[in-house]
Amino acid sequence: MTATPIDRPNPRPKTNDWRLFLRLAPYAKRNQKLLWIVLALLVPLALAGSVQPILVGQTISFIRGEPTYFFLEGQTLSQGITLLVGLLFLTMVIRSTLDGVQGFLVQKVGQRMTMQIRNDLFERVTSLSSSFFDRTPVGRLITRLTSDVDALGDVFSTGAIGIFSDLATIVVLVVVMFTVQWELALMLLLMLIPTAAIVIYFQQQFRQANYRAREELSRLNSNFQENIVGINIVQLFRRQRYNAEAFRRINQDYITAVDRTIFHDSAVSATLEWVSLIAIAGVLWLGGVRVLEGAMNFGLLASFVLFAQRIFDPLRQFADKFTSLQSGFTAVERISDLLDEPIDIEDPVAIDTRSIEPGHSGEIRFENVSFGYKANEYVLHNLDFTIHPGEKVAIVGPTGAGKSSMIRLLCRLYEPQQGRILIDGIDVRDLRQAELRQHVGVILQDGFVFAGDVKSNISLGETYDFEKIKDAAEQTHVSDFIEQLPQGYNTQLRERGTNLSGGQKQLLAFARVAIRDPKIMVLDEATANLDVKTEAWIQDALDRLLETRTAIIIAHRLSTIRNVDRILVLKRGELLESGSHEDLLQQNGLYASLYKLQLLES
Repeated sequence: MTATPIDRPNPRPKTNDWRLFLRLAPYAKRNQKLLWIVLALLVPLALAGSVQPILVGQTISFIRGEPTYFFLEGQTLSQGITLLVGLLFLTMVIRSTLDGVQGFLVQKVGQRMTMQIRNDLFERVTSLSSSFFDRTPVGRLITRLTSDVDALGDVFSTGAIGIFSDLATIVVLVVVMFTVQWELALMLLLMLIPTAAIVIYFQQQFRQANYRAREELSRLNSNFQENIVGINIVQLFRRQRYNAEAFRRINQDYITAVDRTIFHDSAVSATLEWVSLIAIAGVLWLGGVRVLEGAMNFGLLASFVLFAQRIFDPLRQFADKFTSLQSGFTAVERISDLLDEPIDIEDPVAIDTRSIEPGHSGEIRFENVSFGYKANEYVLHNLDFTIHPGEKVAIVGPTGAGKSSMIRLLCRLYEPQQGRILIDGIDVRDLRQAELRQHVGVILQDGFVFAGDVKSNISLGETYDFEKIKDAAEQTHVSDFIEQLPQGYNTQLRERGTNLSGGQKQLLAFARVAIRDPKIMVLDEATANLDVKTEAWIQDALDRLLETRTAIIIAHRLSTIRNVDRILVLKRGELLESGSHEDLLQQNGLYASLYKLQLLES
């Protein structure tokens, strides 16, 4: 249960940030009213923050008797200080209020977009074909649906909008500084440009490191999920120590990848701290020279010391938000891969869609069908046969003969590479999947149970009256065990039906099919989990269910299919024999060998 080499992550992002940002534009458009309000608050917030250093400088100049703004002329020291402190307090209140409103709206937009993306992602994943799940670990999908989507929400809740806010603050500060004293403003601007370039460089490095870290997290989750699902095998074969060591290696790879992201993030913070100190020192040096020359007063110098500190604050916050933004873009890239995953099996275009007429006969025809899970590795070869309406046909053969693959093709979980499959003369690819599944009822060997009550596990999301649910249960003799449950049909079943036996879960599968009344029934080892008494008990229900229906029965126990109309014998994906039980025994071929072998075993 260790990760295979194919699970090793690709550390290099594949798409630039702008294209990834455009992938989120449709979700931003859905919430554009709130976004416009948030953006409208950027300028007032930036102005309130930019005025504060000027007010502090004016206070110092007023105390020292230096030239000040006109509204302070004629004011006493007490009156002037009171006025300046009041204005400073007013800007703080305005800034805090607007900042709180903006923060609330940003978080609200982020959560809404996260919800919408998660819904779209879930719909996309559940629409993908079975071949996608054959090659994709479940843990990797869970990572993308949970932590990746959460990181994506940060793009808006603390990332993109915050970056716009920081940019607005920097622009307003630069404009205000140039209106006050252009020399010191120019010096700070010249220091700001290369610093921003360094920050962007480190953030790009962080992006690559973070991409690898999230891929390593996917491996970690996949390994953990695999061990939990297979816990019985892990404990029965005492693999705890071996699997724990494998998990430690994957965990260490993840921590190593995270350490790289921490390094690049710390490098940004350290760079900004040093540049901020150098900027303040530069302002003190150049401003001090201008003060000594009489070209500048002391209050203005104090204002620029605060400007030097404040102009790097949004850049520092910009770097922090850029980190979350890069994490979000990594998530966007990984989620985009999933959203761009092609849906191999889709419903036909409406204008060409055909429909099975009510009361259809239930004929099934395979015409030269070949299929393989991988290219050029066929598991079914040129299958050509017809199952007539109402006929009961069994499919037998050794393990790996392709029996279950035939059923998956009939239900259109996969598409054949060659040939076609027809129901009542209509290619299954010309039918809507919902209609196809309505006419073909399948009972698998392992009955899957969802968390919820018994009723919902029979109806499976469709609307049926309770009486109809009860009739379907009685028709298949399932009602007897349901009525013995603590709350009957309202009994809550745990995830995967852990509070039911294997046989009881299988009985629910019979009721699910019976309530839908399909014309074609497929039983893939449907009675394998039932004991002899229960199997005999439900055989009567099966006989009644199959009485007027076309049936395909896959069974390893050949004694259970002696009374079917016809038996198809497969070997390595090819149809070798066809006929009744007696005819095949007389042919003394593969079926006769399998039957005699099972008789000896019994």
